[in-house]
Amino acid sequence: MAEEIIVSGWMDYEPGDRHTMLAALVELGRRTREEEPGCLDYAMTADPTDERRIRVYEHWTSRQALDEHFATPHIKDFRTAVAGLTRVRVSLTAHTVAASHPMR
Repeated sequence: MAEEIIVSGWMDYEPGDRHTMLAALVELGRRTREEEPGCLDYAMTADPTDERRIRVYEHWTSRQALDEHFATPHIKDFRTAVAGLTRVRVSLTAHTVAASHPMR
């Protein structure tokens, strides 16, 4: 069985670009969750205390599923839609999950 992957971190955009980026991410997230069976969760959210920051959380069944995500038509559409936006900084990390258990 492949090990699951979690991508987490943040992306900072110019304050005027963050709203446009978040709108594009809503559509990307919807299509990713609906069309990619290897996607377990996909959430990009506005940080409530920083007008530039978007928090990132992705959960994938495998590294292969994540790699295939970057070749999908909806990723290409997304990249075209946000091509003019200014990303200032980014900090994203892919974590390989060794074990998981439910929290109570």
